[in-house]
Amino acid sequence: MAGAGEARVIDVHAHVVLAESFGAAGDLGPEMGGQDGPTPWFRVGDYRLDGVRYQGSPFMDPAVRLARMDAAGIDFQVLSPNPLTYLHFIEPGAAIRFCRTHNDALAALIAPHADRLAGFAALPMQDIGAAVEELHRAVGDLGLLGGYIGTDMPQPLDAPAMDRLYEASVALDVPLFIHPGPAGIDGPKGDANLRGYDLDVVIGFAAQETLAVARLIFGGVLDRHPALDLCLSHGGGSTAFLAGRMAQAMRKRPWSPPELRHDGAFEERIARLWFDNHLNKDASLRLLIDMVGDDRLVFGTNFAGWDAPEDLGAHRPEPKLADNARRLLRIR
Repeated sequence: MAGAGEARVIDVHAHVVLAESFGAAGDLGPEMGGQDGPTPWFRVGDYRLDGVRYQGSPFMDPAVRLARMDAAGIDFQVLSPNPLTYLHFIEPGAAIRFCRTHNDALAALIAPHADRLAGFAALPMQDIGAAVEELHRAVGDLGLLGGYIGTDMPQPLDAPAMDRLYEASVALDVPLFIHPGPAGIDGPKGDANLRGYDLDVVIGFAAQETLAVARLIFGGVLDRHPALDLCLSHGGGSTAFLAGRMAQAMRKRPWSPPELRHDGAFEERIARLWFDNHLNKDASLRLLIDMVGDDRLVFGTNFAGWDAPEDLGAHRPEPKLADNARRLLRIR
């Protein structure tokens, strides 16, 4: 992977929409329509995204993506599943088939562009054994760089059942990326207050990322798996702002075990997590760096998404972030 080895800018937060996956989840879809008209739409189950044109966009057309990357000064990008299509709550057999279809299509899309593109694997998280098998297949047979999962699943991130996936990631020497999806697409509905103004994405994602950090640290995942590399999207949501409160809870609350109660225990553990720097405001990013430093910070854009920086060409990340990405992704 010489391209990634020499890249000055590596973007680890870039979603992809794969035509081969359409209909792969049966009645749930995914499907899209209106792409040639004024009101394009994309549907998964009862969830419909209006006004986003995927056809002919960087999400679906690699030539358009590469041209946009060139304009933005992005040398290398790692493509990840569309958060609308995690499907972590559907029947396990259907999820396994969907993830295999998705990962095969992703591997085929990036193969002609291996000097510019790589990918993360979708995993059927309702069946941890199947998720482990698909991670092995995706990494070993397809050459994908690791697993990519949501925050909303049948089991929480700190559940003992999840240890098998964490152990597999360590054994394969690959990272695991965590990025939220809108609640209720195929599973339990989220907070009703998040159902207007796109708050499920604007605020709900940050809440889910912050909850993920808390579960991973409070639940002992990092203690059980010291060699595990986990990367969270959007700078871990509201984690930097709430870090003092979470650290105080570890020291004071009755559920906290002795090994988490000493001063600095929270800070020691959070410094082991990785974060992308996609926070939309420099002050927020500075707060995150003040807390965890920049040794485990990587560059992410949500490329072509609604919240991507408007002028990526003027947004040049520090060279260190590409070196960090190479460490995280095991690119040598």
